[in-house]
Amino acid sequence: MNTLDVRSQLKDSVPVAGFGPHGSYGLQDSLRTGFTSIKNELIPSHSLELSEKNFQVNQDKMNMSTLRNIQGIHAPLKLKMELKAATQIQRLPFLPSSHLALDTLRGSDETIGFDDILNDPNQSEVMGEPHMMVEYKLGVL
Repeated sequence: MNTLDVRSQLKDSVPVAGFGPHGSYGLQDSLRTGFTSIKNELIPSHSLELSEKNFQVNQDKMNMSTLRNIQGIHAPLKLKMELKAATQIQRLPFLPSSHLALDTLRGSDETIGFDDILNDPNQSEVMGEPHMMVEYKLGVL
């Protein structure tokens, strides 16, 4: 079959409702496109909001650039490898983890921030069943 024949068939075909990004009646198809979130569509209200949201990422990029300029390419590569290994360290799912190794590598182990005071998992209102959480993590359930 010639490619021109296929194109003409596609051009002459009738569009079927429900197969686009918007389903029938102009409603969004949540199964194909996911749920909408108004928070994702909002623009920052202040010029510093975007900068503050990406502070840690920008800080890491600056530190890696400085480290590369001072010590060479091996230093940031080694640090990234150690950061990746530190992010994979975890306790059982029902036990809170302090991520001390990750904080030490980033240099934020001596600072007290918002998460240190108001994000304490010991004061959480939700406590899961330990056996169910481990089974879910292992894929048994």
